[in-house]
Amino acid sequence: MSGSERHAIEARLARIEGHLHAVHTMTHEGRSYPEIVHQIAAVRSSLDAVLQAIVQDLAEGALQAAGGKGAVTPVLEELREVVASAF
Repeated sequence: MSGSERHAIEARLARIEGHLHAVHTMTHEGRSYPEIVHQIAAVRSSLDAVLQAIVQDLAEGALQAAGGKGAVTPVLEELREVVASAF
């Protein structure tokens, strides 16, 4: 993963962490379940977007490895394992 992409991923995860903390606070305050479920769905969507960005970066790395050295098999295997474990 490139340095700039990793920084962007870390920033997204920090926002998700804050959002999840807010959901916990909503629960503690006794907010309605529909409101809480809506916010949890937003957190899940954000996590899916982070996962998609990571997989995209892995795929780009695999393509770069294939173009440069031809030793793409280990990188593609890593990508396959990551995608399989995510779903």
